[in-house]
Parts: sequence; C-alpha cells; structure tokens
Amino acid sequence: MHNLGHTRSAHHRNHLLLTPDTFVRTTLPGMKAASAIVHISPSLGAGFTEYTAEFEGAGELGETLAQRFLYVVDGAVQVHAAGKGHLLGPRGYAYLPQGAAHRITSREKSRAIVIEKVYISHSSVNDSGVIVSNEVTVASAPLADDPALQVKHLLPDTSPFDFAVNIMTYQPGAALSMVEMHVMEHGLVMLEGGGIYRLGDAWYPVTAGDFIWMGPWCPQWFGAIGKVPAKYLIYKDWNRHPLAGPQR
Repeated sequence: MHNLGHTRSAHHRNHLLLTPDTFVRTTLPGMKAASAIVHISPSLGAGFTEYTAEFEGAGELGETLAQRFLYVVDGAVQVHAAGKGHLLGPRGYAYLPQGAAHRITSREKSRAIVIEKVYISHSSVNDSGVIVSNEVTVASAPLADDPALQVKHLLPDTSPFDFAVNIMTYQPGAALSMVEMHVMEHGLVMLEGGGIYRLGDAWYPVTAGDFIWMGPWCPQWFGAIGKVPAKYLIYKDWNRHPLAGPQR
C-alpha cells in the first residue's frame, strides 16, 4: 500500500529525524561495490558527517581527509591500518586519526555506521592513534547513578580526542533524568528497541534504524518504551573550547 506521503521523518531548524522509509542511497568518491545513506553533513550546518555504509560482498570505502570512526552493525569488515589488518564483526569498531593511511573493505554483505569529522587541533600532543575494538569488551557504567540507564564510552576521554562516541542502553521504562540543552551537537542511530524522543518542542516515536541529529542547544530527552531495552550509538563534539572551531 502506498503511504500517501506520510512519514515519521522530520526536519527542523535545530534537529532532524530520518526514518528508513525516506533513506536515499548514493555513492561517495572512492566507494566500490558499496553505497552510502548520508544522514547528516555540513550542508545542513553540522560540524561532522555521518552515514550508513552498505557493502556488497567485496565492497570498499573511499579515502577521507578527516578522522573516521566506523561501527559494524552486521556482516564482516576488514580494516587495514598502521601495517595491520583487523577483521571486525557486529559491534566491532575502529577509530582512524586524520591523515592515517587505511583501507576498509568488506568480506561479505555488510553494514556499518561511519562518522567523519575534520580534526580540531589542541595544544597538547596529538597522540590519538588507531583504535580497533569491540563494544562487548567495553565496560558500562550507570548514567546519573541510574542502573537502568547504562553508558559505554567507545573512545578515550582525553584531550587529543575532539569527539566522543558512546553506546547508551535503557531498560524498558528508563529515561533521561532531565531535558538537556547544551553546546554539543549529536548524531544518533537507534540500534535496538525504541521509545519517545523529545527534540525541540516536538515528541517523536523512534525505533531501531532511525537516525537523529540534534543541533547545539536543541532541547532533548528520551524515554524507553516497549518490552526490550532501547539502545543507540551517539556522537558528540567534545574536549574543545567553543572558540576553538565551528561547533556545527
């Protein structure tokens, strides 16, 4: 049945909700046997780019002039960097510093979330090297002392890193303790479950597969609804003074 123009997707000045029914695929420079669903980019005012890469059996990402973070949703992705090869399965991730030579290929039909951001330099030595790991090995901690709301920090919280990527997991009924408003912007992919997200003055039902962009100072709140935990991957700019560079 035709949806007659209906969608949950929404675009406002300070936030964006993209749902799978509105995804449009494109090919980015250097991609081979792969396509990208670009969720957010500087063309909308963001300070980073985030997309889902969909690989065929022998797909490949192109090069980037920026830092790159990759999180495998399903399939098997090979990351070659710093003279080593790493095979990443579901929940595996890699961080590649800006300027680090690397190659990303797929072993089979695969899907990965990719975040790219031009590095904002810092007075300290930039010792952020290649990181390859798996979410399963990262310890979680409660947010605001709420054991029903757990966070995993996938990147070190040290000054050489100018952005953070976290995994947030909410047990059914768990919610943020406050409506947040702050200078950092977010890119968020719902991985599992669902709930209600407040963005600005609007309230949206969200579920696995949805993407959300939150601009600086966008009022934001989330509560998990359903019988299974809600889980998302979230990006934010971090560890830099607001005068150090564009925040969006």
